[in-house]
Amino acid sequence: MHLTRYGTDVLLAILAIVIVLVLLAIWTDEPWLRYVLIVVAVFLTGFSLNFFRDPDRTIAANGRPLENLIVSPADGKIVLVKQVDEQEYLKGPATLVSIFMSPLDVHVNRAPISGRVEYVRHVKGEFLVASDSEAVHRNERAMIGMASGSHHLLFAQVAGYIARRIVCPLKVGDSLKAGERFGMIKFGSRVDIYLPPETKLISKIGDVVKAGETVLAEYP
Repeated sequence: MHLTRYGTDVLLAILAIVIVLVLLAIWTDEPWLRYVLIVVAVFLTGFSLNFFRDPDRTIAANGRPLENLIVSPADGKIVLVKQVDEQEYLKGPATLVSIFMSPLDVHVNRAPISGRVEYVRHVKGEFLVASDSEAVHRNERAMIGMASGSHHLLFAQVAGYIARRIVCPLKVGDSLKAGERFGMIKFGSRVDIYLPPETKLISKIGDVVKAGETVLAEYP
């Protein structure tokens, strides 16, 4: 277990706050205030270490060819599976799978397939609660389209009410392996993945999935 490099700026800021709280606790003559400051410092430290953890993952292939598998790009719970007309990148019918990430989940995002990044677009938008069905279309998000041979896939990092910072350093031409880390969404939100019609969906609404490990679907 280690910490993600994508959260270094936030971790340093929280560390500075913790140091200030500890110093105040040392200097104060009020026992109750000292207790409160120490409790807050311990909470911030524990929450930050938990939030920015970055465990290693292995794809649960179960004997299936890795090149045919689509793995979850995020940790969380599948809250929506819906047939849509996707005109951003796939240009046709697709199955939308939405994964809600709570503040307790690992927030490092991973590539769902191995391939080349063909499309990247940052969409300005609102900051509705991530579990809201309208967040798919209205919230700020980063859209990423990938191709692997004849296989194509679109997924999106969607900001939420609390999570207002998307980390997506990807650019067109980048190559990724399935399960490889590529970014994160800080403090909650969701990741949407658009599956082309030829894929077979394996997961379902209510399933708890892990980025880079759980197989969501597979190509024929």
